Amino acid sequence: MTANQAAAYVIAQAAVLSATCAGMVAENQIRAHRGESAAYDDDAFQNEITRAALRHDEVIALFRRSTP
Repeated sequence: MTANQAAAYVIAQAAVLSATCAGMVAENQIRAHRGESAAYDDDAFQNEITRAALRHDEVIALFRRSTP
C-alpha cells in the first residue's frame, strides 16, 4: 500500500466511523426522548473505534508499513 492509499484508507475509515457514531448518538437521543435507557454506552463507541482500527498507534503503524 502506498502512503497515498494509506491516507485514503484512513480518511474513508474515519468517515465510516463518524457516520456510525452519529447513528449511535441519534439512537441514544431518541431513546432518551422516550425516557428509555441508552442503547449505546462508552464501551460501544470504543468498540467501533477499535473495529475501524483508527487508534493512534494503528494509524502510525499503517503509514510506517506503506511505501513512498
